Amino acid sequence: MATRKLYYEDAYTRRFTARVLRCDPAGDGWDVELDATAFFPGEGGQTADGGTLDGVPVLDVTERDGAVVHRTAAPLDPGRTVEGVLAWPERFRKMQTHTGEHIVSGLVHARYGFENTGFHLGEDGCTVDFSGELDRAQLDGIEDEANAAIWRDVAVTARFPDPAELAAMEYRSKLELTHDVRIVTIEGVDDCACCAPHVSSTGQIGAVKILDFMRHRGGTRLWMKAGSDALADYRARYRAAAEVSALLYVPQGDIADGTRRLLEQRDGLKRELAGLRRQAAEARAAALAETKGHLLVFFDGDEDALRTLANAGMAKCGGVCAVFSGADGAWRFVMASRTVDMRAFLKENGPALAARGGGQERMVSGRSTASRPALEAFFQG
Repeated sequence: MATRKLYYEDAYTRRFTARVLRCDPAGDGWDVELDATAFFPGEGGQTADGGTLDGVPVLDVTERDGAVVHRTAAPLDPGRTVEGVLAWPERFRKMQTHTGEHIVSGLVHARYGFENTGFHLGEDGCTVDFSGELDRAQLDGIEDEANAAIWRDVAVTARFPDPAELAAMEYRSKLELTHDVRIVTIEGVDDCACCAPHVSSTGQIGAVKILDFMRHRGGTRLWMKAGSDALADYRARYRAAAEVSALLYVPQGDIADGTRRLLEQRDGLKRELAGLRRQAAEARAAALAETKGHLLVFFDGDEDALRTLANAGMAKCGGVCAVFSGADGAWRFVMASRTVDMRAFLKENGPALAARGGGQERMVSGRSTASRPALEAFFQG
């Protein structure tokens, strides 16, 4: 039996009463079918509404052959009249975002002829895919036009045209539809086939913001937010900018320049530190004593410093020069020898050294999870 879909009659219905037609155990709950519902099922790229039926949480909503099925956390007796309550703030933010997406997609289609090939509206804004490539300047223009349409506060309506009227209409649709086609019209902006609830006028969206975009399968994927999502995003970004501003001791408008200067200072310090480490490694290498056996060195340095020491050390020992940097359980190493095949050495002794790595016949590198006493016992024992 087809469910009466109250979300088509009035998208602003927050509470309703309906009769339970059936209730069956299913998965992590019960599948409940009502004679009417305001809960929109998850479809068309939009997640399902949440809320309660007589206080029982609604976990999911799906549509099966015209019947809307509610997955609930507890059973509801067939024949009983229940009150449904939607999680309204979440539903309304989806209405704002979905209508905002229609405006953006309609303008992209009108200006550039690209089709909307993908759409997903979740808990954190939405993604939209288009069939052609768009650049930042084009998207900025679309964003300006979209917000101008919002501020004009034009009407948003939805209806099911009869087949003859539908055949004469021009409208956007991702699928080839032939019957029960619902057309959402944004006055002067867009006509699109859509099954989801929408706001009744564009002014209720507030604003749309295109956050980012990328090339995707020969076209463009963009991330956008609207309404309360856009406000929450701006608030979070403003607070983050304020924190960065305070850390850099610069006005918020100068945080990019301040960050750039900080990175330049960091890079300069890195170069200076690398030079000092190289000098320290060279000094340590010069101080290495000659030995007929293995030579074990612990040194706090980067890969180049470890290699410098390993090269110097293998010239002063008859076995393996092993250079380790780090701490117990998290060592980096470089080992080298003039007389030992280091690949064979690492393969044979890797388990004893808790070491993994690779390299060439004269030198290998990698990581070890051994303790310092274990390394000292192996190389100096």
